[in-house]
Amino acid sequence: MSVDEVKEILLKNLKFTLEDIKKLHQFQDELIKYNNKYNLISKSTENQIWTRHILDSAQLVNFIDFNKPHSLSDLGTGAGFPGIILSIYNKNNKFHVKLYEKSPVKCDFISKIKDKLNIRFNLYANDYQSHKIDSNYIVCRAFKKLPELLRISREIVRKSHKLIILKGKSAQEEVKNLSKELIYKYRLEKSISNNELGILIVDVIKKSE
Repeated sequence: MSVDEVKEILLKNLKFTLEDIKKLHQFQDELIKYNNKYNLISKSTENQIWTRHILDSAQLVNFIDFNKPHSLSDLGTGAGFPGIILSIYNKNNKFHVKLYEKSPVKCDFISKIKDKLNIRFNLYANDYQSHKIDSNYIVCRAFKKLPELLRISREIVRKSHKLIILKGKSAQEEVKNLSKELIYKYRLEKSISNNELGILIVDVIKKSE
């Protein structure tokens, strides 16, 4: 998929704006510069940033209602995927995006991007376990294995939420193997960036609510 094709999907299908696209270009440029010194993303994916990283992250807007006064937590955001992409998309001052990342190098990059692009989010520069997580949406990309993500969702997140996990080619098999542990309603959607990948969406209901 070419960069132009990705941008067409972002604009027409996902409703990103032209200003958003401009910021995504800036983000890409800064990411490549920083990646020359530090390993933020795999060098082999630098020429596929728009497909492998930006579109992969951006498609999550299909499963998030940004019109409500809710919040979203991106656990282990790395170089800002999907958190920064979702922050660029978000236009609601009452919808809060929170990024959790314990790598000082990656946090430094994320902070610079926040200032340079003038986008809104809160960055928590240490382990997610050091905080009270009470978001309506929990998103994860290349963070931890599925059983651990489900444990975090059950035991650490304090309120009912939608858990959205970007998964690789083994998504269907992982879900099948864990079907007995998935006590909540869930579904597996195909990725638009790569039809071999999947997006696992779990509706986690807390009994205390």
